[in-house]
This record gives sequence, structure tokens and C-alpha cells, in this order.
Amino acid sequence: MWCIPPEQDADFVAKMEDVLDVYALPYDEMCPVICLDEKPYQLLDERREPLSMKAGSPQRVDNEYERNGTCSIFVMCEPLLGWHHADAGER
Repeated sequence: MWCIPPEQDADFVAKMEDVLDVYALPYDEMCPVICLDEKPYQLLDERREPLSMKAGSPQRVDNEYERNGTCSIFVMCEPLLGWHHADAGER
């Protein structure tokens, strides 16, 4: 969340600023800045085939779907080098 929760105080803000200061440091090969994030993702499939577009009418898609499990998407990056990698697991 990119806003300060109302119950937090100046100490919280100071600690957040310490974290943000890390991104402003010059590149150090012995102490790289690595960022990692994970996002769970729900896998869905169509229950009915969408109807094709026709002149003056958009494609029609049924909102009903079939659940096909979940997976996780991982993103890693080293922002000071411009390096990034993404990986999506099957499950």
C-alpha cells in the first residue's frame, strides 16, 4: 500500500524513508539491491466460446467461467543494473 495508514506515526514514516533511501544509493557490486514480488493468480477458462465480432457489433463473451486452479507469478529485479526476471509457476 502506497499510503501511510492513519494509525502509524513519525517512527513508521522514518523507517519507510530508510527503506526508500536504499534505492538512492550508488551501485555496489558487493551489496546489490534485489527486489522480489509475488502475485497469486487465478486461472480461468471460458465455459462457452465467444461469439465473433460482426460489423457494428463487438465480440460477445459470456461472463461464466471455469476455474482451473491458481499459480504464482514471481518478479525479481536489480533496479540499479536494469536486470529483471519473471517466472510463472504451473500451480
